[in-house]
Amino acid sequence: MRQVKPLEYLSIRKQCSLLQVPRSRLYYSPVPEKPENLKMMEIMDKHLINHPAEGVLSMVGLMAEHGFHVNPKRIRRLFKIMDYCAIYRRKNLSKLGQADYIRSYLLRNLVIDRPNQVWSTDITYIPMKKGFLYLTAIMDVYSRKILSWGISNTLEAQWCVDVFNEAVERYGAPEIINSDQGSQYTSAVWTRAVEKQNVKISMDGKGRAIDNIWIERFWKTIKYNYLTFHPAETGLELYKNVDYYVHYYNNKKHQTTGLKPNDAHMSLNTQNLAS
Repeated sequence: MRQVKPLEYLSIRKQCSLLQVPRSRLYYSPVPEKPENLKMMEIMDKHLINHPAEGVLSMVGLMAEHGFHVNPKRIRRLFKIMDYCAIYRRKNLSKLGQADYIRSYLLRNLVIDRPNQVWSTDITYIPMKKGFLYLTAIMDVYSRKILSWGISNTLEAQWCVDVFNEAVERYGAPEIINSDQGSQYTSAVWTRAVEKQNVKISMDGKGRAIDNIWIERFWKTIKYNYLTFHPAETGLELYKNVDYYVHYYNNKKHQTTGLKPNDAHMSLNTQNLAS
């Protein structure tokens, strides 16, 4: 009789394959952090989502207004945890060996008039009752549909690739995908995976959060219209909350387009059938 290996001896990828669970959807344990730091990150997160151009010194002042007297070094550490490095002045990527993977911003003056023409992706920090996790998502810009998403307790590039591959498997590859210049997106892992699908890579201008405004608006919506009022304690609880809200969002009429994201994106199938 063939002996079957217990799950603990199988790789994460193999376990996901056997259980038919997307690797990007694994729910992780929250990253622990001191309660004081969690409170400061929550305050900064709410502030920066409306004022993305403000940096370290502004946050030192904001913390003082809330009774936290901290130095710039501590704010920089919290910014790094929250993955806010794309918002304030970034390090010179050429010195970090990432210059080869920086791409130009391709969306300026581009008319986006069909599904799967342009996708937008990003990562955001999600505060929880006892720690935090990260959320990434891919949005179709034309329809505003969230195509795929994942949560993690690390910022590894492979996690972003898994979410991208899941979207491609479901909906086919886009013509262009836009991101910021975060370390995940300026890595060889991300660049090679995307370009393997013959997808053009577009990247926000340095420090220009408005270049990826579509998914930034989604972060504001999911975090402060829902997740803030339903703070999760575990990764599984956060997974269920995000899953619920993405389904709700994709089936609710969008304020800008006047259409439900699911319906707007389905026009892609209609176009394909017509052709």
